[in-house]
Amino acid sequence: MAQDPSRPTGDVVALYPGSFDPIHNGHLDIILRASRLFDRVIIAIFARPDKRLFFSTEERVQLVQDVTSNIPNVEVATYTSLTVDYAVARGAAAIVRGLRATSDFDFEFQLALMNRHLNNRVEAIFLMTSIEHAHLSSTLVKEVATYGAQVDDLVPQTVAAALRRKRAEDG
Repeated sequence: MAQDPSRPTGDVVALYPGSFDPIHNGHLDIILRASRLFDRVIIAIFARPDKRLFFSTEERVQLVQDVTSNIPNVEVATYTSLTVDYAVARGAAAIVRGLRATSDFDFEFQLALMNRHLNNRVEAIFLMTSIEHAHLSSTLVKEVATYGAQVDDLVPQTVAAALRRKRAEDG
């Protein structure tokens, strides 16, 4: 049987893009699961999202590196281009996205179709969130942390400490 010329050769790389402001346990769950499916996972932190950031790009990179340092096939990078273009530039065969609810699916479906329109060689892979993380979003984590609520069960300890420091700095 002839090999499919569109099939990736060598390591199969996935890109997991996002702002990760901050990374939370739901993100980490998706990263761990993707790391079992792919030879290499690049966590791609978008440096210029169209939203107000809590942490700088450098802080987000450091936090993600800290919480993923024990996963050998994961690397952390930043980018400023279209996600699908960055995926191609890094040799990724897939873009991994986590889904929490049907509302996520509607947006992610549109995004996946646009990415396919722009480059049909990069697949969209959707991983359903684990039920214990279905309520998590970076926006909610930041909001409750800003008001002093405990977030230790929502984010890795490094991130919880960084959120407490930010709150103390901002008064």
